[in-house]
Amino acid sequence: MAEALAPAKVNLFLHVGAPTPDGYHPVCSLMAFADFGDVVSARPGQGGLIVRGPFGQGLGPEQDNLIFRAVRAFVAELGREMGELTFTLEKNLPVASGLGGGSSDAGAALRLLRDVYTPGFDDARLEKVAASLGADGAACLWARPVLAEGRGERLSPAPGLPAVDAVLVNPRVPVSTPAVYRALDVSGAFGDVTPPRVPEAFESAEELAAWLTTQRNDLEAPAVAVAPQVGAVLDTLREEPEALLARVSGSGGTCFALCADDIAAETLAERIEAIAPNWWVQRCRLGGPWG
Repeated sequence: MAEALAPAKVNLFLHVGAPTPDGYHPVCSLMAFADFGDVVSARPGQGGLIVRGPFGQGLGPEQDNLIFRAVRAFVAELGREMGELTFTLEKNLPVASGLGGGSSDAGAALRLLRDVYTPGFDDARLEKVAASLGADGAACLWARPVLAEGRGERLSPAPGLPAVDAVLVNPRVPVSTPAVYRALDVSGAFGDVTPPRVPEAFESAEELAAWLTTQRNDLEAPAVAVAPQVGAVLDTLREEPEALLARVSGSGGTCFALCADDIAAETLAERIEAIAPNWWVQRCRLGGPWG
């Protein structure tokens, strides 16, 4: 059996512009990845997908799962059929949570498919397949820090990032990305998607957090409007002394807090669990890629 981590994606900032005539919003986002996420494994079998884990029940029909879409897209690019693989998905991330779980699952599946069937399948072709699966597809394939532009498919290297201790918090409320974008369109509060001037590298969590305060997530206010519970999480994190920065990731569901070190992250996570035992709380380190 082959296995791969499908790490949570975190948008450290996310700038979203006005929609283009085709309805898509240009973005500029600095993405990092957590050392925690779903786990995808594959073994020879009769095909199919086995889903388990704490959030496995929240997924839609099997045939619509991004893992299967990734398999179909890979076969189409390869131009020939492959032997059957049975995939197992350990769903550890909340569904519709702004953490890129589905895209990351697809990226892990694509890496496994190449490793098992076609080790010579080059990176550019694999990235093409990943990009066809959605805006986060290309970034989530390699799960390393990147600056994403366009619809999310134009990637450039991120500045040097330290591995930053963080806490992810989700109120266990799925948040619809289309609903958040509709709320953004109604508000008209579009941002400038010109890439900001970024230092070559950040030496510490404190330095990174201080710089990020000059940036924003343009979907944060619409996400809170769609799901006020997200606002409650955000307000709670921002009141805690261990949080150097608290922000919504992606189109919401999940908020993240950057911390100075692992002790601060552990303290913060334990306090949030005590304050709101029904919320999902996960300590992690942000950076990537993770082995």
